[in-house]
Amino acid sequence: MVREVLIKGGRIVTAVDDYVADILVRDGRIEAIARDIPAESIEVHEATGLMVLPGGVDVHTHMEFDLGNAQTCDTYETGTRSAAFGGTTTIIDFALQRQGQTPKQALDQRLALAAPQVCVDFGFHIILTDVNPGVLAELPDLINHDGVSSFKMFMAYPGVLMVDDANIFRSMRTVGNHGGMINLHAENGGVIQVLIEEALAQGNTSPKYHALTRPSIMEGEASHRAIRLAELAEIPVYLVHLSAEEALAAVVEARDRGIPAFAETCPHYLFLTIEEYDRPGFEAAKYVMTPPLRSHKCQHALWRGLKFDDLQIVSTDHCPFCFNEAPYGLNKSKQLGRDNFEQIPNGAPGVELRIPLLFDGGVNAGRISLNRFVQLTSTAPAKMFGLFPQKGAIAVGSDADLVLFDPNKTHVLSASTHHSNVDYSLYEGREVTGKVEKVFLRGQLIVDGDQWLGQPGMGQFLKRSASGRVM
Repeated sequence: MVREVLIKGGRIVTAVDDYVADILVRDGRIEAIARDIPAESIEVHEATGLMVLPGGVDVHTHMEFDLGNAQTCDTYETGTRSAAFGGTTTIIDFALQRQGQTPKQALDQRLALAAPQVCVDFGFHIILTDVNPGVLAELPDLINHDGVSSFKMFMAYPGVLMVDDANIFRSMRTVGNHGGMINLHAENGGVIQVLIEEALAQGNTSPKYHALTRPSIMEGEASHRAIRLAELAEIPVYLVHLSAEEALAAVVEARDRGIPAFAETCPHYLFLTIEEYDRPGFEAAKYVMTPPLRSHKCQHALWRGLKFDDLQIVSTDHCPFCFNEAPYGLNKSKQLGRDNFEQIPNGAPGVELRIPLLFDGGVNAGRISLNRFVQLTSTAPAKMFGLFPQKGAIAVGSDADLVLFDPNKTHVLSASTHHSNVDYSLYEGREVTGKVEKVFLRGQLIVDGDQWLGQPGMGQFLKRSASGRVM
């Protein structure tokens, strides 16, 4: 049976367009866009007075992410449901290759865990931690046959996740000829570890020392090094969760020379600053993420970078750990590091709030245009990671991932109303204007106001084409 849905009279906003029209959906894809499509015995949703946006694409999330001693508190079900309520219909999460494991084994394990739970469409980056000739030989097949065209590597966390420059370079050269891209967590892990050890030796254990031992200059140094490695390998490079002005300067310099260097930033770096670490007691642990929050000067530079395309994407790095031990246990809680900032699980929530925050603080505040807002949250991530035009577009033939958005509705952000398992919000009490009203995944209504209509397991795994090639 052919399933049809009609969305009437909405203001359609894409990365390049802004007009009023109807959208006819047939069997999960956009069938037609026209000024007035007759509603003949089909499901109709009135969108007059609302914006119709392409579903958000968040290319950096950590659902059910196990770091050994700590695990994020959102399952694939709760995390992707939270994403949907925030207008995000596609995520790219991570499959972590552990020591002695192949990347393909890591992917298969992650797919088996995620597929029965995921409520939106999804893909994976593979985190490479154990690089050897056998692993390198497997990467082209992952790109060409499994649809995984991006691999994350860490320049930080020595002894846990960090990979040396030689193996980063080897990996870059291996994936470069097959449409693959390396995503880098760029911080100088060795120097940072020295600073951490010095702080602890001096008895400095409180959360603020997480920020003080990860200076922005060490993010800038590693970002410059990462770009130079990619330049030599002749491959695009993507810097995740860029926070520092020095790191952005490295990207700008490279792009001015025609080097395909790309970067994302996150809402917490755009709306919060290092002053959060002055909160009393252990409360500052809520803001322990890596890289840490930076200065107002860095924040200003990031907004400028978004406006002029020095930064291409806003993702969330949704990596939620509860503040309190109850109800999920100590291993899912920031309390693990109460006596030692190095033991505080690094990460913060945010998958549900990206779109309303960026609309209110970006578009309404005059920092970015409405079309740029859509580009940053949907179209650019879809293009960067091989999902466009299936995702990130409102066009005939594209998936009918659509968000009905009220640009005039004001609401207050709070942990009491979000849909994640995490027990706090970085933005508790912040009033924003702009609210997601309805969300469609491939034409199926999954969010209607405060009502959840989706189902775990309805998300489809997305095999992606080349990353970093089309922008």
